[in-house]
Amino acid sequence: MNSATQVRARLLGDPADDFRVTRRTAGRIAWLGWAGPLFFMLVGGFMRFWHVGAPHQLVFDETYYVKQGWSMVLYWFEMKNDDVLQQANQVDQHFTANDPMVYGTEGDFVVHPPVGKWLIGWGEAPFGILNSFGWRFAVALAGTISIFMLGRIARRLFRSDLLGTVAAALLAFEGHHFVHSRTGLLDIFVMFFGLAAFGALLIDRDKAREVLARTVGDRARSATSWLGPWLGWRPWRWVAGIMLGLCAGVKWSGLYFLVFFGLLTVLWDLGARRAAGVRGWSVGAVVKDGPYAFVQLVLTAVVTYVASWTGWILTKGGSFRTWAQNNPDTDHGWLPDWWRSLWAYHQQMYASTQAITSSHPYQTNPWSWLIQGRPTSFFYEGPKKGADGCLVEQCSKAITSLGTVSIWWGGTLAIFVLLFMWALRRDWRAGAILCALFAGYLPWFFLGDRTIYSFYEVAFVPYVVLACVYVLGLVIGGRDVSLTRRRVGYGVMGLFVLATMGLFAFFHPIYVADVIPLSEWQARMWFPSWV
Repeated sequence: MNSATQVRARLLGDPADDFRVTRRTAGRIAWLGWAGPLFFMLVGGFMRFWHVGAPHQLVFDETYYVKQGWSMVLYWFEMKNDDVLQQANQVDQHFTANDPMVYGTEGDFVVHPPVGKWLIGWGEAPFGILNSFGWRFAVALAGTISIFMLGRIARRLFRSDLLGTVAAALLAFEGHHFVHSRTGLLDIFVMFFGLAAFGALLIDRDKAREVLARTVGDRARSATSWLGPWLGWRPWRWVAGIMLGLCAGVKWSGLYFLVFFGLLTVLWDLGARRAAGVRGWSVGAVVKDGPYAFVQLVLTAVVTYVASWTGWILTKGGSFRTWAQNNPDTDHGWLPDWWRSLWAYHQQMYASTQAITSSHPYQTNPWSWLIQGRPTSFFYEGPKKGADGCLVEQCSKAITSLGTVSIWWGGTLAIFVLLFMWALRRDWRAGAILCALFAGYLPWFFLGDRTIYSFYEVAFVPYVVLACVYVLGLVIGGRDVSLTRRRVGYGVMGLFVLATMGLFAFFHPIYVADVIPLSEWQARMWFPSWV
């Protein structure tokens, strides 16, 4: 192997390490790279959109976000509920009966940025508020598209058409993802934009290494500048910056993805320059890549985030919108009033989020999230015989955000495998998955004094799926393993996917509010903490 080939192998990877099939069969199933994820996107999309309007009731926190989404369409900001209806506890009933005049005359103070509510509102706009299909159209669409996204991301990460298809299949049948794809909440959008940013950075990593391989690979080390070459405009990292800004614009928890992914992409650049044999690889990464990465990710995310407040900025009725006019400041008078008002709003938002400490029957500790210790009940009714199609003395009608346990329990074990492969085998793929998973998970351990819920973990469910798929790839082995090993690996993978589908089917009634006998609901409550 000549030096140029060695450099390309270090930068672009050794094919022998890929989770791909043998050369003899690769051509026959290459179509899986696109067709497999597309197929499971269609299957998953059908399941998510089928009767997504049922029940025609505002479920759980839909009472906030669905109405706020419609308010964004009407006013460009969140409006308070009508005081009379609020005191009579009739706001939801009027809204679901197609009464658009459930709002008062003042802007409502809210603790979450506007992006997710804009998306919910845009989904409602074509259908009107009488059609509950529209309430959940945007979340169902985001959940459906993310299945295909994860399949293509896994294909790029593992360089395996089969594993990309398996990743899409597992996400299509994952319980948290499914429930959030059918409920008008914000967290599915945090997942969506975070996943889009992760995929964009993966593409950027490959493109940057191709530039290095092309510009450095066929040169003597002494012929390359000490800092190494500039890696180009890197448009996919701009895309990642926009996606991360939108992610934070849904919920502030999206900021953690910005921090973790920013460090990840810089470390990737550092490793690429070192692998290319650049003499000043560490300084080159800091000087040539670091500042540009900061502009592309951090500054772009900030600009995108502020732009998401455009509706509030261009109008005058939003909460805190006239704060600056009512609180003149000679020291900072050069700042636009809208900027000072927005800053004051964010200070109050931060203070309010820190004060969310009241107890709730479904609040949980993050330690229990991965093993599904305390799923969140979004909706529950207990119809009697003759009501709502109930044919026995007592029935249940529930929507529970419970993850498909094969994925979550398997993913919990897979984390230890990934830690080993990243720390001791230096597998960058394991490190990338862990980084994304921890970005969505670890920060909640520092917020233990707040009222938090296990359904927040939908933001990092794609990376739990990737952790499972990574281990399945190890079981199958690389392209040079024996045929027997590969057959056993395929069998294990097939059993895992079938088990996931079977578990999803078993729990499906409590995902979609089917009316089932109370005894059947109890059969699905495997642990006392699930009730």
